[in-house]
Amino acid sequence: MELTSGFKQTDIGVIPEDWEVMPIKTIASVRTGPFGSALHEKDYVQDGTPIITVEHLSEHGIVHSNLPMVSNFDKQRLQAYSLQKNDIVFSRVGSVDRNSLVGEKEAGWLFSGRLLRVRMESRNVHASFLSYYFNSEPLKQRVRNVAVGQTMASLNTQILNSVEILVPPLPEQRAIAAALGDVDALLAALDALIAKKRLIKQGAMQELLTGKRRLPGFRSKIENKTFGDLVTVRKQKIDPQKTEESLFCVELEHIGQGTGRLIGFTETDNIASIKSAFRKGDVLFGKLRAYLRKYWLSDRDGVCTTEIWSLVANPSLVINTYLFQLVQTDGFIESASEGYGTHMPRTDWNVVKNYEFMTPKIPEQQAIAEILSDMDAEISALEQRREKTRILKQGMMQELLTGKTRLI
Repeated sequence: MELTSGFKQTDIGVIPEDWEVMPIKTIASVRTGPFGSALHEKDYVQDGTPIITVEHLSEHGIVHSNLPMVSNFDKQRLQAYSLQKNDIVFSRVGSVDRNSLVGEKEAGWLFSGRLLRVRMESRNVHASFLSYYFNSEPLKQRVRNVAVGQTMASLNTQILNSVEILVPPLPEQRAIAAALGDVDALLAALDALIAKKRLIKQGAMQELLTGKRRLPGFRSKIENKTFGDLVTVRKQKIDPQKTEESLFCVELEHIGQGTGRLIGFTETDNIASIKSAFRKGDVLFGKLRAYLRKYWLSDRDGVCTTEIWSLVANPSLVINTYLFQLVQTDGFIESASEGYGTHMPRTDWNVVKNYEFMTPKIPEQQAIAEILSDMDAEISALEQRREKTRILKQGMMQELLTGKTRLI
């Protein structure tokens, strides 16, 4: 195949002529974290220097939650495993393609024995560019391909040192990193806005669903009703093997966690297990590990796993859109989480049926449900925008990090 002018063929594909292919060892040093004998869990303290491990790695930087810490004495003892700004840390075992760029806030922290530290030694490589490149799918796939181990993938310094990378001219590296950084900044701003809108909605739910705040024009008495008064559980079961048609089927993994939206579905063509039926307007609630907040207001008929309740609103007391908001409240989720079973707790109907809600008259329920539903729609629109931006970033990475599109 004839090459396009300005491009050349390499072992890792066709790249621009002024780009280079080189192993990591030529531009950086790679070091393994401290062995288990050098650092034990008993060495951790409540207040000290953080140690990052695999669970703290993300594409957007180091995660700062649930960080183990060590004393100043151990920090000095393990100084060789200290991190600097612009280091990149890789997972050494398991998800070997996970990696993060170390920022200024993490400078001086330590890294665990389950990680590898990549420290730049060449002035011709821009750290942010390299971080984006390490998080590109082609590079991740090459890392997965060279990892060793049958039961669990693992890397070592020799393997990572030998991985080849693409290195554009330094000005182009900076331009690529800046362009992708702008998209990351937009993603971060959208994340912050979504979090803010969720907090606003949570506050509105706390005010409106408890009667602390009444909407203008509504003054009728609000009564306490139990969950058992408000709903019944649809009992109809369906054997997919005995139905001639393919049915719309919802499993627990098809319901977004804490979003109230469906993120997938399947068909019952090849399903052998018994399912529960639901109807349009039912509120589906995941009774397995209720703290995961799996709920959905169905917009069609179908079947679902028996680990999901199909809740039918008592039309004389509650409308389904208001019920949908009620099952999202922290108090109800807490009650539903007090189920039976140690590792995989299931909600106990005998517990939640006695949980009490402040229940206004139907017209006020409708007004409250509309306000909260509008908030949900606004959050959903922002999340869709974020998803489109994320996909845009993926496309940009594919173009920019392979040289298909040049930033001149």
